[in-house]
Amino acid sequence: MSTHTADHDKLAYRLTQILVKLNQGEKLDPQALAKEFSVNLRTIQRDLNSRFAYLPLAKVEGRYSLDPAYLGKLNLRDIERFACLAGVSGLFPSLSSDFLRYIFDNRIQTALLVRGPNYEDLQGRGALFKQLEQAILSHTCISFEYEKGEGIKSYAGVQPYKLVNHDGIWYLAAKDGDTLKAFSFGKIAHARLLETSFVPDHSVNQTLAQEDGIWLNPQKTEVVLQVTRDASSYFRRRKLIANQVIEKELEDGGLIVSGKIAHANQILPTVRAWLPHVRILSPERLQAEMEEQLRKYLASH
Repeated sequence: MSTHTADHDKLAYRLTQILVKLNQGEKLDPQALAKEFSVNLRTIQRDLNSRFAYLPLAKVEGRYSLDPAYLGKLNLRDIERFACLAGVSGLFPSLSSDFLRYIFDNRIQTALLVRGPNYEDLQGRGALFKQLEQAILSHTCISFEYEKGEGIKSYAGVQPYKLVNHDGIWYLAAKDGDTLKAFSFGKIAHARLLETSFVPDHSVNQTLAQEDGIWLNPQKTEVVLQVTRDASSYFRRRKLIANQVIEKELEDGGLIVSGKIAHANQILPTVRAWLPHVRILSPERLQAEMEEQLRKYLASH
């Protein structure tokens, strides 16, 4: 992906999120937005004062909010103007007038959870996406076939809860029996809505809202990392590991960072990407596992 495209995707994602916040009646602090999206204050001010100049925004004590009379009532021309400006319609598989519904219909927002600015190309699979969305909103059980490493597996009576976009890839978060699972959308085929409905478990939606990733194993392992000064600013600016907490700031400018993970693959790729500036202090077995993987890689090359 080119730098221009990546920057455009980040802009689209940021503006979409700000629009959703405004439509939900939030009072937005520019400083907090700048920190949330890792941009400078001037960029956020330009978003609010220039890119959203057509919106009826009120500014009280430095916070921006949408005129209450307009909450949820922006017309299609407003949204199309925004879509043309930011190109955010590409974030969703449905285009044109459906864009209004995806951004501003609160019921649709309960079916979608977007994490990260990039997106999977769903060309040709929009009908399946809408079918799953319908099942989520109507609390209808579904059946489908799923591509696994060992072949195709059939599922029936699955309770769909959310379509989640994590790191640009779409997943279906659903309960298979008593187990909450994440199914890769791209591997789902022949989905069908059943005649059986289900009563949503609110704790599932809570779990999904609190998760930093798509690993839905309720059994979490605490990890502790040591981060050098050269990489510390990145960990301060945003969470780079699941459930990240800065435990201690070291005298040399480094950090001790903790997190909670459900699977080793939730942490090892991140640590490898930041070598030699990050080391796993505990569990020690994860550091040893990563070092063994690196030795095997170097030996084979």
